[in-house]
Amino acid sequence: MSTILMKTVLAILAGLMDLALISQAIGAMPMSTAQLALYQGADREKILLDGAKREGQFTLYDSHTWFRTYVKEFEKKYPFITVSEWRNDSKNLIRRAMEEYNSSRVIVDVIETTSEGMGLMKRDGLFQEYFTPEARFYPDTVKSKGKIGVYYLGNRETYNSLGFNTTLISSNDAPKTFKDLLDPKWKSKMSIAGTSTGVRWVGSIIEVMGREFLDKLGEQEIKVQDMSGAALAGLVASAEVPLSPTIFDADVTVAKQKGAPIEWRPLEPVVTTVGYSALSSKAPHPHAALLFLDYVHSKEGQFLMTKGGLWSPRDDTGTRQQKFKKIYLDEKFSLAEIEGKFSQWETLMRQLFIKRK
Repeated sequence: MSTILMKTVLAILAGLMDLALISQAIGAMPMSTAQLALYQGADREKILLDGAKREGQFTLYDSHTWFRTYVKEFEKKYPFITVSEWRNDSKNLIRRAMEEYNSSRVIVDVIETTSEGMGLMKRDGLFQEYFTPEARFYPDTVKSKGKIGVYYLGNRETYNSLGFNTTLISSNDAPKTFKDLLDPKWKSKMSIAGTSTGVRWVGSIIEVMGREFLDKLGEQEIKVQDMSGAALAGLVASAEVPLSPTIFDADVTVAKQKGAPIEWRPLEPVVTTVGYSALSSKAPHPHAALLFLDYVHSKEGQFLMTKGGLWSPRDDTGTRQQKFKKIYLDEKFSLAEIEGKFSQWETLMRQLFIKRK
């Protein structure tokens, strides 16, 4: 081989080595949250695991009591991750998340709440579009799609209807329809949750039974309890409240497992709410957060969700079809409409069940 040819070959080899080193260096460079969230390479799981081990933690804001148990199971599966969980009503959760987003210090990594709150936060830029391989097992009706992935994805379905204490009210005597709530024997004995749970119930009554029926309910001296549906279920279980039409079946399931004298009955159509989860656009711990989102939407994670009395929107869990009729207020209205409706329904709740006291 001539000297000139040898020099040319060596130069080419040197160039290839430089390219390899450059490529390796680029591959080793940390990805931004946006790049990581949408990454779909074969080494995605390894990248998330390695990053989560470095981060060692993440923060979850949610709107359901079952997540207290849920995160403990996640920590058992991934003992190198500690989850800081803060739970509150959707309204308070939105306020806190937005205040953080507009400040210089964001704490939250994953946000989980109901659709009206998710839509507001997405609109204001709080969410990072993300990819999860589990999304393909979910219907489009529970996806807020982006260009590549999702902004948020449904992870639980809850049903809100009648809960009653069985030591005070027999199953035969308890209301079986909305109209039964007007029976004089229930006057001053019912309570509703004063949070978004109660607001949704008022909205469903108007949509299904009409304003005139709601006005008649206003004469029943229904008490508004300034607490979540879960807390109100506790009062029904302890017989402090005989019955409430704003009780989640999941809370009754958990209470019955502990031996509480409480029962749940669907007054059709049942108020149905979908809970969604999203990645914060300013997530301090994106690797651990994405690992959690994968887990929540996995088949394993969804079966764990059902142990809390919740129902899974995932297609292959076999839990989506219920025998009672349901009403989805969030699917019925656009985001702009639901904002206005919620304001109207909350005002009516106060006028009919609080101010007339």
